[in-house]
Amino acid sequence: MRVQTRYGLAGIAIAAFSIAAVGCGGESTTVKAEAKAEPVLVETVPVESRAIDRYLRVTGSLMADEQAEVSAEAAGRVVAAAVERGTHVSQGAVLVRISATETSAQLQEAEANAAQIEARLGLSAGQAFDPKHVPDVMNAKASLDLAEAEFGRIKSLLDQKVVSQSEYDQRRAQVDVARQQFQVAQNVAEQSYRSLQAARARIELARKAQADTTIRAPFSGVVAERVVSVGDYVTRGAHVATVVRVDPMRVELTIPEQAVSLVKAGQPVRISVDAYPGETFPAKVRFVSPSLRTDQRALTIEAIAPNPDARLKPGLFATALIQQPTSTPALLLPASAVETVAGTGRVYVIKNDKVEERIVTVGETVGQQVEITSGLTREDTVAAAPKGHLSDGLDVRARRLAK
Repeated sequence: MRVQTRYGLAGIAIAAFSIAAVGCGGESTTVKAEAKAEPVLVETVPVESRAIDRYLRVTGSLMADEQAEVSAEAAGRVVAAAVERGTHVSQGAVLVRISATETSAQLQEAEANAAQIEARLGLSAGQAFDPKHVPDVMNAKASLDLAEAEFGRIKSLLDQKVVSQSEYDQRRAQVDVARQQFQVAQNVAEQSYRSLQAARARIELARKAQADTTIRAPFSGVVAERVVSVGDYVTRGAHVATVVRVDPMRVELTIPEQAVSLVKAGQPVRISVDAYPGETFPAKVRFVSPSLRTDQRALTIEAIAPNPDARLKPGLFATALIQQPTSTPALLLPASAVETVAGTGRVYVIKNDKVEERIVTVGETVGQQVEITSGLTREDTVAAAPKGHLSDGLDVRARRLAK
């Protein structure tokens, strides 16, 4: 029994030693495997150098191209309100109607007065005024002609001693009276014609007063507000509606003093607003102020942006990129090659199969590429899409990314 016990203890010791040996051998194998791990495969892209368009970045606000506070030009009771907020109207479209009963009566009265004077003067519609064709003038002229003819006969008879001197004097006085009556008739005709002109002017005023009872849109646009309803009494000059035109849109931009020389009328502009992130809208500089604002030391310019679908709204804050007339060289990388950590741009340069982390400054965005203004040279090669898997000093195996 003792012999068996000894052999049993010896076996246990040998087994334990064997297990320890196996364990040590396994650990050594793992370390060697890690030491011989394959380098990470990284696709790379070269830094591209080419000329790109440059832009001046400024801010401003969007405004309606036109905005009118439409007012009543006649007093009266509102009898119709044909539009609501948001109604699209064309130029001349009816916005509000005011009762035209009084103005219609005034127009009829003015037309009747003018017609009465025209009848007195013997004028028809469209006929030019000639005092010689006025009935009273024509009668006076006929009387004058008759008196002169009679006077001519009396004068010849006086020479023949057939009539007396008193009868001759009487005929001559009749000629003078007829001539004066003819002159008076002409003067009265001229006065009547002036009265006719005044009556016609009153007709035009009455017609305008009647037309003013219909309030129309001053231009094509959208009704932003209607402040009166049927039954309201409005006075002359009272605000009844607001009409705005939002196609195109005005973009008022502020240019800092040091950039004044970089802007001029006709330059292309790209507009972006927070309401449509990642989207830009084309525009063009239309106006450059001739002077700077002394309180801001800044120049005000105005750009025009087409807005056919009315997506842009007056009052939106806008960021504008004003294209410069000349292109300048730049270093470009795909946007995927730049990682942003805590607001800092980083790229991973591949040199001798090792990773070198670089902090870079990003400039303009050109399509799917970004400009690198500092931190790289045109001879560098960088990881195309690190995606957070690379770090400084890491061993890699580089492969050029196929275009």
